[in-house]
Amino acid sequence: MATTVVSIADSELASYLAHANAEYLDERLKAGDSREYAEQRVAESNEQYFPGGRPAPGHQVLRVLHDGEAVGWLWLGPMAAEHPLDWWVFDVEIDEEHRGKGLGRAAMLLAEEVARAAGAVKLGLNVFGHNTVAQRLYSTLGYEVTAINMSKPL
Repeated sequence: MATTVVSIADSELASYLAHANAEYLDERLKAGDSREYAEQRVAESNEQYFPGGRPAPGHQVLRVLHDGEAVGWLWLGPMAAEHPLDWWVFDVEIDEEHRGKGLGRAAMLLAEEVARAAGAVKLGLNVFGHNTVAQRLYSTLGYEVTAINMSKPL
């Protein structure tokens, strides 16, 4: 059984962005953002990382395949133009029906390979506080906490 990644077809990009934007909005709302602020963050992310609806230079949106079947998405690339060797996993998602089979781990290991092949020297990511399953996965892969945001409703 082989897990691989391939660049998504141009025809898939709009569908991916719609899905990713909805997921990002939902995650921000779960994290306590107001709807207005969460929508603003989604729009800013699109402007920065998908100018004109296309991935920014160096960014890759990939389809995760397992035995040739599409099972998820992976988006990674340079975090900032001024630090082109510091890469970021902006989105990794395994379709719900394929979770719990080690495919998230496989996708993250493939992300490391893709980033390394592009010359990256560091790979980071953000995980929302409520996503403890992902936090455990990233920890077992050697990712370390570099910052923690905390809040308290008043």
